[in-house]
Amino acid sequence: MIVRSAKPADAPVLAVLATQLGYPTEPEEAEARLRDVTSRPENAVLVAEADGAVAGWIHVAGRHSLETQPFAEILALVVDEDRRGGGIGAELVEGAADWADRHGFRTLRVRSNVVRERTHAFYERLGFARTKSQVVFARAVDR
Repeated sequence: MIVRSAKPADAPVLAVLATQLGYPTEPEEAEARLRDVTSRPENAVLVAEADGAVAGWIHVAGRHSLETQPFAEILALVVDEDRRGGGIGAELVEGAADWADRHGFRTLRVRSNVVRERTHAFYERLGFARTKSQVVFARAVDR
């Protein structure tokens, strides 16, 4: 297995995996979003390629704010549902940690939906510690 940067040609499988994660996505949407995200140097999208096929992906980004030291954050992680439990997710997290280290970040964070208990256990096995719970609010800005 290799972990590498995602390419536009990966968009169809990135869309399938995003859909498996619960975010229905068409290949065209995945390609446009990938081009947008990867055009920004504070972001990286990495894929795990196993047996010549993409088996998972991770999106990591640098965060800078007034109230905390800069940190890297995993914004999304998904492994093909037929390949989960085989170490692919852990390899992707290590790829994100390597990216964070190369970009000068000393902390890697991740947020996870409260209903994803299996995911919480996964991150805890990888050495992540729960630091807080929160509620997320959203509001449209078009008026």
